[in-house]
Amino acid sequence: MTKADKPATPDLAALPADAEAAARPLRGVDAIRDACRLLPQKPGVYRMLAADGAVLYVGKARNLRARVSQYAQGRAHANQIYRMITQTAAVEVIVTATETEALLLEVNMIKRLKPRFNVIMRDDKSFPFILIRMDHQAPALEKHRGAKRAKGRYFGPFASAGAVNRTLNTLQKAFLLRSCSDSVFSARTRPCMLHQIKRCSAPCVGLVNETEYRGLTDDALDFLTGKSVELQERLARDMHAAADALEFENAARLRNRIRALAAVRAQQGVNPATFDEADVFALAMEGGYSCIQVFFFRAGQNWGNRAYFPRHEKELEPAEILESFIGQFYDGQEPPRLVLASHPIKERDLLEAALTTRAERRIEIRTPERGEKKDIVEQAAMNAREALARRLADTQSVARLMAGVAETFDLPAPPERIEVYDNSHIQGTNAVGAMIVAGPDGFEKNQYRKFNIKSADLTPGDDYAMMREVLRRRFARLAPPTPSPQGGGEDDPYQDDRAGRVADGGVDFSKAKDEEPDQKFGRWPDLVLIDGGEGQLAAAHDALREAGLAGRILLVGVAKGVERDAGRERFFIRGRAPFRLEERSPVLYYLQRLRDEAHRYAIGAHRQKRKADMTKNPLDDIGGVGPARKRALLARFGSARGVARANLAELLEVEGVNDSLARRIYGFFRDGG
Repeated sequence: MTKADKPATPDLAALPADAEAAARPLRGVDAIRDACRLLPQKPGVYRMLAADGAVLYVGKARNLRARVSQYAQGRAHANQIYRMITQTAAVEVIVTATETEALLLEVNMIKRLKPRFNVIMRDDKSFPFILIRMDHQAPALEKHRGAKRAKGRYFGPFASAGAVNRTLNTLQKAFLLRSCSDSVFSARTRPCMLHQIKRCSAPCVGLVNETEYRGLTDDALDFLTGKSVELQERLARDMHAAADALEFENAARLRNRIRALAAVRAQQGVNPATFDEADVFALAMEGGYSCIQVFFFRAGQNWGNRAYFPRHEKELEPAEILESFIGQFYDGQEPPRLVLASHPIKERDLLEAALTTRAERRIEIRTPERGEKKDIVEQAAMNAREALARRLADTQSVARLMAGVAETFDLPAPPERIEVYDNSHIQGTNAVGAMIVAGPDGFEKNQYRKFNIKSADLTPGDDYAMMREVLRRRFARLAPPTPSPQGGGEDDPYQDDRAGRVADGGVDFSKAKDEEPDQKFGRWPDLVLIDGGEGQLAAAHDALREAGLAGRILLVGVAKGVERDAGRERFFIRGRAPFRLEERSPVLYYLQRLRDEAHRYAIGAHRQKRKADMTKNPLDDIGGVGPARKRALLARFGSARGVARANLAELLEVEGVNDSLARRIYGFFRDGG
């Protein structure tokens, strides 16, 4: 189709009423009905989309047309479903072969897209494991997190790094296995400190032979696979035998190992007798909020617990929350053979089939009604209730602080998202900008961002220019929100007043935040705090003006007092005189915490960059020198300095270096890069 043949966009003002209605985009029930006409009667996943393309809801269905059409039948819906329907502008589907595949895809998409109306598992970090590496003549005992690439035996998951560290410390006392790297092991000429404090048998220098060390490794494997009782009984027999043979030093070592094993079991608390491995999920709800406690049992031992606070609509039923949470929990995690839940799962058979497919072994989900399993679930539920009570108390405290922040800075409502910015550098080197985010639920660490300062024409150490660059790059990603339908028209009596306040440096709060797309890096902040005084604040306003957002966001500069004493901070807002808060004001303490967190994060990012710069190899800056050629050059010449001293003939002797690359390397070190 040529440009002349391309149909023009219809002018709604020039169309008759019926044609105008037909040309207008569909919303709500009308959009869903229109989409249903083309949906297949097959299993799959559907996505409800808003007018701006944001994903509102992800669901799965055995029959896509039948399931989606239920939203458009005018039946009584829960409040959150009704709100989702009214905001829907389009429906997208993915067809799958089976309903089980649809469930697995639904879980993956919910975790990736985080739709507003789904149950969202907020913390999906991988769990730590204990690894006994078997790829060395002296196996090592170490903590592991991430992909299981190393050859060895993995034990876990553990609820937290702290639980792993406590267990590792005790296992070192009990089994004396090394925890050093292979390079440290091969370079040792005398025992290290761990041997001195009786946490390693020092196989690196031959203080234990290979057979004895293998016996220690087998004992550790027995303990971690659930044979702890048998192991302790055998060690007790060996201890008594050594004592009878007057080998008191050996008997004392065995006694210490028995004590260490007993300490591990005592720290673990409940150790079940009716099952070897299981995960326990217990849900507690109050005031529309929920907490899910997850207990991990492996090898008949309790390996810790963790509390989760999923995001969901307040009207959802407990069983629905738990079902969605369990599905997301095992997306990327290997489930145990038994899963115990505090509430019955509505689609238990389907969820069992999905987990079985993923794990490639039979997985069972049960809601126990009696016996030890029920007691353990009730204990988990008690922990969930207590954790939720603590969370609600903290939330109420933060809510009061947010209300105080709104009053302090004349915000129309308590802020939902506060962004704080700071820079860190040493005389302009390794300069880094940092953004931290806080909200009603505390620090949102998955929203933290760091910015490597890139401007080539920036004067080293120019804090104002650094702040201007950071904010310009951050807010370039943020589309301006659409005007509120309640104001801004020709007949709006408050239009001139708002324009005057914006011109004076105020903020136009009439812009509707709810209309913005909820993007990963594009959410609209209610308040931006700048670590600095009038200079940094002016730079921040310049950045927002360049981004076309002048007067849309409240910027506040936070500067320390003359003697940089905490409690004497001065606050700068354009259009207002600088002011201070009461030294014992809870709002001041809260703002100090935000400022200090931004400072901590900026310094950490700067130190990481400086450390990487210190260990950087000049060969990394030469085009065509990848990891393999870099290793070959260092193996041939010993160091980057040796490469710099080499002549062309010597460089050509290195495997993988041709004439062109040899000249490039030679010229790099002689022409200054």
